[in-house]
Amino acid sequence: MTSLLPRNLSVVIRPVQHRDLDGIDRLTQESLSHLSPKEVGEAMGQMQWLRRWYGLLKFLSWFPNPLQYRFWGYVAEQGRILLGMIQVSPFNRTRSTWRIDRVMLEATGDKLGVGSQLLRHCFESILEARTWILEVNINDVDALALYRHNGFQRLAEMTYWEISPQLLAELIQTEPDLPNLLPVSNADAQLLYQLDTASMPPLVRQVFDRHTHDFKTTLFGAISDGLKQWMTKIEVVSGYVFEPQRKAAIGYFQVQLDRTGTNPHVASLTVHPAYTWLYPELLSQLARIAQDFPQQGLQLASSDYQPEREEYLERIGAKRIEHTLIMSRSVWHKLRESKFVSLEGIQWQEVLQGLQPARKPIPGGMSWVQQAQQVQQEQVIPIQSENVAFTYKNPTIDTPCPSDSSIEPSQEQP
Repeated sequence: MTSLLPRNLSVVIRPVQHRDLDGIDRLTQESLSHLSPKEVGEAMGQMQWLRRWYGLLKFLSWFPNPLQYRFWGYVAEQGRILLGMIQVSPFNRTRSTWRIDRVMLEATGDKLGVGSQLLRHCFESILEARTWILEVNINDVDALALYRHNGFQRLAEMTYWEISPQLLAELIQTEPDLPNLLPVSNADAQLLYQLDTASMPPLVRQVFDRHTHDFKTTLFGAISDGLKQWMTKIEVVSGYVFEPQRKAAIGYFQVQLDRTGTNPHVASLTVHPAYTWLYPELLSQLARIAQDFPQQGLQLASSDYQPEREEYLERIGAKRIEHTLIMSRSVWHKLRESKFVSLEGIQWQEVLQGLQPARKPIPGGMSWVQQAQQVQQEQVIPIQSENVAFTYKNPTIDTPCPSDSSIEPSQEQP
């Protein structure tokens, strides 16, 4: 059967639609061979979640709300054939920094060309994004080539660790010395923002572009987090260490505890660079919190600008499970460079005065008119103005003859 489609079809980039779910599922199945067992489970679970809640997510993306960008993506299509998909989301509350969550491309297609079109479409269509970031496995050669080809540069290296249940049992034996450990609330957002600012280099801080409201939880966010924890059987515990002398937060932790016992617990730590002695104390506190839940490992991350954390995790015998690279790219739009000027505040009289010539215009070329004007400028002789008569029969101009300054009055002829 002869195909009715043209032979050379251009690649079309458009938002994700419901009819693309089968194609996205196919791309997900093709990418499973390059993923770790943990990533395979996360990808399959995310695909099932997307099929179940796609209608609600699409409805929420039509108007501003906290879940507007919960699933925001584009697909590359050529003749009804799905070649790739990209999913993006805001990284901070101001949406000045956006994150590329995942890029899936067809194995037999032009990965570099299709992936570049998807990335550039996001750069051009999302105008509020000033910076883009992503996280990629350091051994994924194809993904690194794609991102470097589109201008992404290295920002930081991340190492993910897992502490075994046996090691957690050993950490419980040590009593944590945390006299000023306090629970987290919205009133502590300024303290947590200052701690986050001090714990990272200036370049990373500029790219992340976090503010105080990034550490606050809205009412809608608290309700959605509660529903998520109830559905996934996950409990979240957080706290921070307060320094009364400096009146500042010097350490913060948040741990997601799995009550089913099927997945390891996940923790995140933020420690002030001047208080690295807090690492043993905070990990001992996390081990004590996790002992009331099923025995699972504890996973946490460290960056290359936190050498003290990596040294401590290596010393206690934690296991490296993944090494990733955080990359960033800046995008500047011409729309952002232009400034809106209101016409109400402009004084039009001043503007029109500025358009007046600074001196009288001088006609160009050599003519008797120019010579006569020069003579009149050198010696001004008052002349009584007379009426000039214009008639149709005798179109002449009656004007007085100019006097010659070189002839004296006594020598004039009668």
